[in-house]
Amino acid sequence: MMIRSAGLRRQVALIVAFIAALIARGALPLCVLGAAIGIARAQEHASRWDGDARSAVRLIAGSAAAAGDARLRAGIEIRLKAGWHTYWRHPGDAGVPPRLDFAGSANVKAVDVAWPAPQRIPEEGLTAIGYTGSFILPLVVSPQDPARPARLRLKVEYAVCEKLCVPAEARAELALAGGASPEDDALRAAEARLPRKLALGEGAGLAIRSVRRERGARVPRVVVDVAAPTEAKVELFAEGPGPEWSLPVPTAVAGAPIGLQRFTFDLDGAPPGARQDDISLTLTAVTGSETIEVTARLD
Repeated sequence: MMIRSAGLRRQVALIVAFIAALIARGALPLCVLGAAIGIARAQEHASRWDGDARSAVRLIAGSAAAAGDARLRAGIEIRLKAGWHTYWRHPGDAGVPPRLDFAGSANVKAVDVAWPAPQRIPEEGLTAIGYTGSFILPLVVSPQDPARPARLRLKVEYAVCEKLCVPAEARAELALAGGASPEDDALRAAEARLPRKLALGEGAGLAIRSVRRERGARVPRVVVDVAAPTEAKVELFAEGPGPEWSLPVPTAVAGAPIGLQRFTFDLDGAPPGARQDDISLTLTAVTGSETIEVTARLD
């Protein structure tokens, strides 16, 4: 039996010493020792929580991506105190996105991070984009050598906010082997909240039908028409060609054709010197039951 975590080794050693003493006195059968070690090893499917009363972070391990697929499933689980929030990859009118650093990971070639559907969060007269409660960012980890376990090391810098915002930092480390995991259900639930990637105009229920630029004003305006099931409340989020862009949060407006919901936002927040013609925007539309992501060309 190989136990890769130093903290886990100490924990198992204490369990073994304690139960061995009981066995020596005839207080417990020998089989309890194996059961105790099995319980300790099961904890390798999740790292310890790192944080404080406001927020905490840990890594969780999932089973392999699919049969014959060398990639491994994992997740970053973030726990927030009631009334507190943190930010999406694009924070909206205010805030900073989480910074994820996997440097120092072993036998890891690449880590793909996915972002479940976010929500609008009022923040001192502004609109932030982020998460409340507890949530998971699903990961797909590509190992350098699929025949060997991968060890994921994470450093995350993020902000948590209630009335005021405070910076937070957490570290986590976890071995990934790709076997069945008690965290699989939680990972599947997070994966179900990931946006489906569609083309412009594609989709039978929720769909982004059109994106156009209105010229003439000092700052050009973008108009987006979204189709959605009747009575569905739609939220729309817009991202620029790169993370250095900081587009405003789209606003719902009247005037859409029947069956559509219309949103507008100013084409503002580009980095200095950036071109604003013939660019691609990423649009994420969210309802209570569905999320889609569309990359649209803006002429």
